[in-house]
Amino acid sequence: MQPVLSMQNIRAGYGDVTIVNDVSITVGSGEIVAIVGPNGSGKSTLLKSLLGFARIFEGRVYYEGQDVTGVAPHRLVKQGIGYVPQIDNVFPNLTIAENLDMGAYYRKQKDDIRKTIKETFGMFPELEARKNYLAGNLSGGERQMLAIARAMMGQPRILLLDEPLASLSPKPTSVILSKLEKIEAAGMAILMVEQNVKKALSVSKRGYVLVEGACAMEGAADSLLSEDDSKQRYLGLDA
Repeated sequence: MQPVLSMQNIRAGYGDVTIVNDVSITVGSGEIVAIVGPNGSGKSTLLKSLLGFARIFEGRVYYEGQDVTGVAPHRLVKQGIGYVPQIDNVFPNLTIAENLDMGAYYRKQKDDIRKTIKETFGMFPELEARKNYLAGNLSGGERQMLAIARAMMGQPRILLLDEPLASLSPKPTSVILSKLEKIEAAGMAILMVEQNVKKALSVSKRGYVLVEGACAMEGAADSLLSEDDSKQRYLGLDA
C-alpha cells in the first residue's frame, strides 16, 4: 500500500547549515509514527523541512504519491496535511469555537463544517463544555487539545505534531495520548516529533530515532523500547 507520507534522503537545515542528513521516513494510512531522540538531534527541523519552514538541500517529499517538495505550507494544508506547532498553536484572543472555525478557513461548505465541528466536539467533549471560553484562559493540556482539534477541522489525512507533550504534567499527557489513539482509530495518520520517548512510542506503531541529524535506529515501537543496552543509550533511557 502506498504510504500517506514519504520523505526520502532528506538533507535539510537553515541558511547554509545542514541539521538533518540523509533521513528517510514513511507514514502509512491510519498509523502513528514517532520521531524521537535527544534534544538538538534535528527532529523538529525534519518536520519543518516538510512544510517549508526549514530548507531542503537534497531529497524529496511525497504526499499520497505526489511530489510536494517545496510546496507552500498553505497549499499542503489544502491538500490534507495538518500541522500543530509546539508553541503559538492557538489564537488566545478567540474562543474555542472561533478557533475551530479558523481551522476550517479553507473549507466552503457550511453544512460540512458544522458536521465536522460536531464530530470534533464528540472526540473532545472537554472543549465543547467550554466552547465559549477564550483559548488564552485554557490550561496547557486544554490548549494542546484545542490545537489538535483545530488542525483536524481541515479534514487532513495526516497530522504533523511538533512536541505535543512538551511541558505537560502526567495527567494531561495521558489525556493527549488517549486522544491520539482515538484519532488513529478513526483512520487518520499521525507523524509526531517528541522528546518524551517512552510516552511517544507507547502509542506509536513505528519509530525513528534521530541522533546528531541522522537516523540511528528505526523499527516497530515495541522493539525500540526493548531492554537492549545500545537501544536504551540511543533513546536516552539508560540513566
